[in-house]
Amino acid sequence: MHAYVVEEFTVAETAILRRYFTNLDGPVFALVNLPEVVKGALFARYSRSSKSLRRLFLDEFVGDLDLTGDASIDATVGMDRADELYQRIFVEYGDDSVAQLGGVHLACEQASNVLTKVLEWGRLMSYLEQSTRYLGYDKRLTNGHYRFYRDHDVLESRFGARFVGEMDRMFDTYAELLPQMTEWLGKKYPKTPDDTDFVYRQAIRAKALDATRGLLPASALSNLGIYASGQAYESLLLHMRAHPLPEVRTYAQLMLDELVKVIPSFLKRVDVPERGVAWSTYMSSTRGSTRKLINSMWSTLDDDVPGERVRLVSFDPDGERRVLEAIVFGNSTMSHEEAARRIDALNEIERAVLLKTYVGDRKNRRHRPGRAFERTDYRFELVTDYGAFRDLQRHRLLTIEWQSLTADLGFDVPDVIVEAGLAGRYEESLLRSAELYNDMRGDFPEQSQYAVALAFRIRYVMQMNAREAMHLIELRSGPQGHPSYRRVAQEMARLVRDEAGHHLIADAMKYVDFSDTDLERLEAERAAERNRQNR
Repeated sequence: MHAYVVEEFTVAETAILRRYFTNLDGPVFALVNLPEVVKGALFARYSRSSKSLRRLFLDEFVGDLDLTGDASIDATVGMDRADELYQRIFVEYGDDSVAQLGGVHLACEQASNVLTKVLEWGRLMSYLEQSTRYLGYDKRLTNGHYRFYRDHDVLESRFGARFVGEMDRMFDTYAELLPQMTEWLGKKYPKTPDDTDFVYRQAIRAKALDATRGLLPASALSNLGIYASGQAYESLLLHMRAHPLPEVRTYAQLMLDELVKVIPSFLKRVDVPERGVAWSTYMSSTRGSTRKLINSMWSTLDDDVPGERVRLVSFDPDGERRVLEAIVFGNSTMSHEEAARRIDALNEIERAVLLKTYVGDRKNRRHRPGRAFERTDYRFELVTDYGAFRDLQRHRLLTIEWQSLTADLGFDVPDVIVEAGLAGRYEESLLRSAELYNDMRGDFPEQSQYAVALAFRIRYVMQMNAREAMHLIELRSGPQGHPSYRRVAQEMARLVRDEAGHHLIADAMKYVDFSDTDLERLEAERAAERNRQNR
């Protein structure tokens, strides 16, 4: 059974789309023959639209483009590329740097929330994913189905009918509670004369969507736009081919089929037995062997079932001194050894002056100090709901490792759900999710993740240097953020100061926001409205 819904277009629409998309019926396709600014704008709009990218292009972009010069182009039959030079340099000589110089905009649609986290694995790639904060999942696909992934093996198993029925019930509960939550929030936070109807409705809806997103299962589908170099795609595809989840491996082939139409030379090694195939086999083998060994060493693992938790599990007590050494080294002609000796001779006041001078007067959170802050790092272990993990996982310029999504660590119920008197229906749906997961996990240890709602907790680690910590903590603590990851960022800031004892570094993070916010998106929507009026 084909897991993906095929879009339908008119003859006239097909004639236009064939010029710019490498296929018209699959969930994965590349964008070609369009200005870079148009592709970027498409992906930006994509993240806040329930439409597919091809439909979005037809509805909102075609009217602003001059299409007359592209009438003879047909991107669906592949691109006629000058391949010989790349073949000689890249394949024969193995010059990987060449593969960094060609990029592709790739649309990845109808991907489960489990798959999207794998697609966002690569560090040196750019992504925009549909947001559960702006898009309601109460609407069905064109075939009448709710938007969740239907794994072929699960559907053909004894769990098939039950899985579909339980997923439908979870979406039904979401569709039932979303308007109730919206109505309740409207009463709790009345509109003020200072805000337009549009701004107010957007802020209320974002709050309601934030509150109810935990009901959605990890099978819920999302659309994702990716821009990356050929080298980055090669690395991602090899990683995906070694993944234990069938959906990920199938999707890797769909991506490869489209990418070779645009950058064939950069991806030839993926299918070479002694190169790409051997690498994927190595990754799959080592993962399986490691898990098997751990299970044999500890047949039963007694672990606590914590609530939401942020722990600082590793840091350098001398981290601030290391940063000061790096500051002196980068701004003098001293050796590293001499810089360290000079820092040791300074008193606390002198050290504070040096670091504050290096940080300077930051006018906003985007003014971050230089790479000396990369001299020390922090390793956090987190237990949060899967929804918060989805947002934090997007910070890829750090090390993040996560465990499989299970129902073992319990779930979180948002405070506003409790206040609105909807906790009973909310928890009832989550308990059914846990029951289905626990029944499926024996037969389907990987696919059983699809049954787990986003409100359930997952354990993961994030390791980052102080410069990246400043970026993440200040951004994710902002008042417009989701409450679940705001709490994480605020606790990280506290741990840097109080547990690591890095007071100077903590003081440099002057844009950490500890305020209480009622309507998280209200000020952001006001700013967007001002920008629209200015334009």
